[in-house]
Amino acid sequence: MYKNPYIHRWVIVGTMVIAIVCNYLDRQLLSILKPEILGHFNIGDIEFAWILNVFLICYAVMYPVSGILVDKFGPKPVMFGGIAAWSLACIGGGLSQDVYQFAVCRGILGLAEPTIFTGQLVAVTLWFEKRTRATANSICQAGGSIGTMCAPLAVAWMVRYFPWQDVFIIAGVAGLIIAGIWWIVYRRPRQEFLAVTLGEPKGTTLRDTRSFSVGALFGTSALWGVLLIRLVSDPVWYFINFWLPGFLRDLGVEQGLGVQETLDMIQYIGGIPFLVGATCGVLASAYSDKLVAKGWNALKSRKAVMSLSACVAPVIALVPLLSHWHSVSFTLRLGLITAVFAIVAFMCLVWLYNIGVVIAETFPVKNVATVAGIACGAGAVGAACFNLVVGSLMATMGEYLFYCMGFLHPIATIVLLRLVKPAEPQQEKCGTYSIASDKNNDNDVCGLDAAPN
Repeated sequence: MYKNPYIHRWVIVGTMVIAIVCNYLDRQLLSILKPEILGHFNIGDIEFAWILNVFLICYAVMYPVSGILVDKFGPKPVMFGGIAAWSLACIGGGLSQDVYQFAVCRGILGLAEPTIFTGQLVAVTLWFEKRTRATANSICQAGGSIGTMCAPLAVAWMVRYFPWQDVFIIAGVAGLIIAGIWWIVYRRPRQEFLAVTLGEPKGTTLRDTRSFSVGALFGTSALWGVLLIRLVSDPVWYFINFWLPGFLRDLGVEQGLGVQETLDMIQYIGGIPFLVGATCGVLASAYSDKLVAKGWNALKSRKAVMSLSACVAPVIALVPLLSHWHSVSFTLRLGLITAVFAIVAFMCLVWLYNIGVVIAETFPVKNVATVAGIACGAGAVGAACFNLVVGSLMATMGEYLFYCMGFLHPIATIVLLRLVKPAEPQQEKCGTYSIASDKNNDNDVCGLDAAPN
């Protein structure tokens, strides 16, 4: 397969999609099985929010670390270790004897999961040129939506035949199998292929490419821009992932539906927003690639698509109004709420699919995972803080919470347009080492010297 890199790179993408599907399935288990877990451990929404935050805090802390590890050691070993670790954590969640053990396992899950996303972005950057990079990245990222969409179907089916603990164990075993497949499939692209994907002269190795030191990155406005974008916009996506299935089940309970009826409802409609969001998100990313092929500046095309999608953000404010609209049938209310979440999921995924490509086209390749890790860690911190508000307001539907979420992506758009600009270090020589001089920083710093696997 490796003899034809143009075919092999899609095999790599397919493997990463499967891994990310598994990642989101493991993540969604907590939300879908919320009633069973809360009943088993005898806890409420506030405690549930804190369990989510154990995951998110660990997730946020590990994201920058995983980015640095990927830039130093490459995507192959780091992603393998991450997939294996989160799978074992999922198995541990099913074996937990009390809520504290369960929370620890969710924390380990949070520590392991960032590796797949920082590693995936570097793999796509190395294997795909600019005119196809957004499409490839969006297909990988769509694995999250596929996992979120399939999770209600798979989990609702499994929980009919197995205890909820066994569902966690089954998901973890599947992840261990995927870790082994990744180790077999991934290969480092050859130098002549890197000349195509990175636009470097033939014979240039990754050791020769320019880069910032970690400290110098913080002197660039682009890093602060992507950090603020994730901090502001990520809470909306985390809300949809963590709270939507439970929110829909609670809506069914208010209508008088039983436990099995609410599971059936989630099974059939819970994945619709993610299916619509993933499909439209991939199409929007492909359109940005089409603009690049027509001669648009790559960064400008990503910004245009992201900015346009943010225009639909305020529709999320309709959710509390629709949930209290008792003069219409429950089926109509449920359909309208699902449609609103589908629109919002589309917007969130356009941003998530393209912000990684923005990073890849703004920073040197040897800094891509580090920047992505720092930015995504900020997003997880924002989501954790936001989550506390969600936990305290969900009992009353949290009208103001939805109104607030409607403004987050427009704010992120302003940051995107004003702060995110190409960050190019100046290259000099210092003995046998490459020197990267940040244009926004007068101090010269030695560039990173490791080549990703």
